[in-house]
Amino acid sequence: MYCCARLLALASLCIVLSLSIVSRPAVTRAGELPDEFASQRAEVADGARTTARADWWGFDEADSTGAIQAAIDSGAPHVVVPYVAKPWIVRPLTLRNDLEFELEPGVLLLAKKDEFRGRGDSLLSAIDLENVTIRGFGAVLRMRKSDYQQPPYEKAEWRMGIRIAGSQNVLVEGLRIESSGGDGIYVGSSGKHRWAEDVTLRDCVCYDNHRQGLSVVSAQNLLVERCTFSHTDGTAPEAGIDLEPDSEDERLANCVIRDCVFEHNSGHAILVYMKPLTSKSEPVSVRFENCVCRMGTPGMTPDDFTDASMTGWAGISVGAVRDDGPQGLIEFVNCTSENTGKEGVKIFDKSADGVRVRFVDCRWGGPWVARHREYAGPRAPVLVHVRRSELTRRPGGIDFENCQVFNDTWTAPFRFEDDGAEAHLTDVHGSIRAHGSRGFRPHWGPDPVDVDLKLIEADD
Repeated sequence: MYCCARLLALASLCIVLSLSIVSRPAVTRAGELPDEFASQRAEVADGARTTARADWWGFDEADSTGAIQAAIDSGAPHVVVPYVAKPWIVRPLTLRNDLEFELEPGVLLLAKKDEFRGRGDSLLSAIDLENVTIRGFGAVLRMRKSDYQQPPYEKAEWRMGIRIAGSQNVLVEGLRIESSGGDGIYVGSSGKHRWAEDVTLRDCVCYDNHRQGLSVVSAQNLLVERCTFSHTDGTAPEAGIDLEPDSEDERLANCVIRDCVFEHNSGHAILVYMKPLTSKSEPVSVRFENCVCRMGTPGMTPDDFTDASMTGWAGISVGAVRDDGPQGLIEFVNCTSENTGKEGVKIFDKSADGVRVRFVDCRWGGPWVARHREYAGPRAPVLVHVRRSELTRRPGGIDFENCQVFNDTWTAPFRFEDDGAEAHLTDVHGSIRAHGSRGFRPHWGPDPVDVDLKLIEADD
């Protein structure tokens, strides 16, 4: 009995060891291909296999760019980067048409040190492509932001985690994108296509990126849902999300951002900046639903913020809509800003004659938790501000429907400010219930035109 038991135990150990050897990644040097996967590679080349694993082309602990790029270029509709218990260290990777690129849970795709010297070198690029999926629930894309912010790297803000430019039918889901030298994710135009189209970003986290968590420069039919954009810090604007075209032939059409969180960003949590667009541009259509903007953590009060050097700007900021700017609608529905560095919401240099801005069932609480000791401008939870009169002489075109301000600052809940002292607030309507206003009345500026915004003082 004892001998039989020993033999069974030894047999089991042999099976375990053999399985571990089979599952071990094929470690190769650059330029080599592992012989044990030759048949799999051949079947991919013949079209007999629709799924290809990157380790069939080898795994190099120092640099696996060649293996992953070869798997992408193999033509397999589905390419998998498997978990091998070590980082996949890479230089910039380029995707292709008709590709499902999947990272297994636990995979770390890590930018190679001392690489990405080009100012626009990005970890993953999808330029002028169609039908691309990038999926990685539990996987991480990580760059080396702190390296790129100092010599010998040339100063730049375009080393993206994922660059989507001029592409159509793109899905990115489940990924955590960290420490890029630009944006966590960039969505925009290319020289060939002036907008990206039918792009979905879902269940992603963009953390500790240099310029933006997400930049949307030019997009049509964009959906961003259940994503978190946090700890952006490095170069302006440093927003959680920035929707900002570069030229009048670009567009923001049918862009929906819902169920997202924007927190701990050094700039605005949400920024929509329209300056390059004109009346010749495509009408704007942007909708935020059920989103949260904040500094700190849930449950904190303004008194909990004691760091005098803390950054953070407005929770929601919309601006630079010229008098001859685009038409359309930017709306925020059931959104909350709490414990924001500056204003809960800021509308600046926005013409009443251009795209309309609408807030429905929105809430703003705990503004001005960052000290901003150098800032001498107006402090208000809701601010409409004319900074550059050359952009608009008719500021306004805003609706507030059933919104609330929770104001613990010694200031009016709503304020209009014109640095040039020439403009009149125009075409502002709706209602805001003000909690803790301490009797401060709203500041409309001189001679408001078609303004019937009702500030209702709450009884609490």
